[in-house]
Amino acid sequence: MSGDGLAGLDTRRRAWVSDAWRHVTDERLRELIVGLVGIPAPTGDERPLAEHIAGTLETVGLRAACQPLDARQANARARLEGDGTGPDLMLYAPIDTLTTGEENEDVPWIGPKLREDMRPEATVYDDLVTGLGASNPKGHAACVMMAAEAIALAGVPLTGDLVAAFGAGGMPTNARPGSDRFNTGQGAGCSFLLEQGMWTDYAVIAKPGWTVSWEEVGLVWFEVTVHGTHTYVGSRHRLPYDNAISRAGEIVRHLEEWFAEYAKRHTGGTVAPQGIVSSVRGGWPRMAAVTPAACTLRVDLRIAPGTTPMQAKREFVAAVEAMRRRLPGLDATVEMILAIPGTSTSRESWVFRSAVAGWEALEGRPHEVVGGNSGATDANILRGRGIPTVRVGMPKVADAPFDIDFARGMNTVSVREMHKLTRHLIRTAVDTVTRSRAECDSPAEPEGATA
Repeated sequence: MSGDGLAGLDTRRRAWVSDAWRHVTDERLRELIVGLVGIPAPTGDERPLAEHIAGTLETVGLRAACQPLDARQANARARLEGDGTGPDLMLYAPIDTLTTGEENEDVPWIGPKLREDMRPEATVYDDLVTGLGASNPKGHAACVMMAAEAIALAGVPLTGDLVAAFGAGGMPTNARPGSDRFNTGQGAGCSFLLEQGMWTDYAVIAKPGWTVSWEEVGLVWFEVTVHGTHTYVGSRHRLPYDNAISRAGEIVRHLEEWFAEYAKRHTGGTVAPQGIVSSVRGGWPRMAAVTPAACTLRVDLRIAPGTTPMQAKREFVAAVEAMRRRLPGLDATVEMILAIPGTSTSRESWVFRSAVAGWEALEGRPHEVVGGNSGATDANILRGRGIPTVRVGMPKVADAPFDIDFARGMNTVSVREMHKLTRHLIRTAVDTVTRSRAECDSPAEPEGATA
């Protein structure tokens, strides 16, 4: 069953939350998400979207600005000031899309052609909106925009500052071809926000999953270089032959088995870290007559919050060494090329308790913890810098006039679910930035948060 969303709040905060909720409408949410989807924002080229977000929030009274990282990449940020006696809270969402929406970059890796949902153009199907990134991340960013706008329009008297932040480079990717900077993804925008002083006491990141998550996996990337013999097809039967590409295929097959075992060993709490081989690089496509002396595999291995990147490296290197013993003649080397630790926030933290109280008030039932997670977000950047952070989002759309695969799940959002998430963000924000710092710092159960 569902609740009214106000249970546990005192009379004043009930009124403030209700006033803010009145400014949240399906029409406004639809307008916001259609506007975001229509502005392309592949990783490294988010600046036009960041400018749009800042301009939109500025019109409703927030002190908003675009924050460039370079000529092409930018964050957006907005602040609603309190009187300085309470804690500051950041509502955060990344804004870049995992794919570009351009056939020359996405096809054939995404499929034989770009569907309508894979393009930066919004299509409305009653409650649903589709288009590149309509749910993840843009639908969640629209909810953060709506929450900040509603609180500003309601004139809620704040003790602490409410910050709405929208980070570039939130996707797990390195720079795309033609970029002037190599560090455009992996939380680059979120890191820059914090380095430039956009710091708060607590943070809520809006990313998929209708639950309050306090921990998530990190990730390490490896390159496995398999060595072989450079030779010519016409001499295969006359000269030593050791095809690095064939050897790499053997490693991939063994790694697929190892990933499953790894996940079982490291599953715990709410996480179930997974691994994949994501790409293969080797040989001259223009010259099919010869074999390469090396073939390189790229691996993404997710790590639990209690596992350090070095622990993961040693475990992975040991796995490859075991393969060398099982595959006579195999010559392979491993290099760790990226590492972002997994993180967690104490469930005694104010932001977790308040967010859970809001979830339970909206659902009318005890909080449902979702386990088996292997997705990483900029929450790791925020927590890693010392900001207690929880993650709250929308469930993947299930009832749709089309099949929901991975891409459709990223690119389809329900306005009804946007409304629910926005109400949750508003309640958590008002419950936090209308209190004193002493109230939130107290380890005791906060008065009015769950009563």
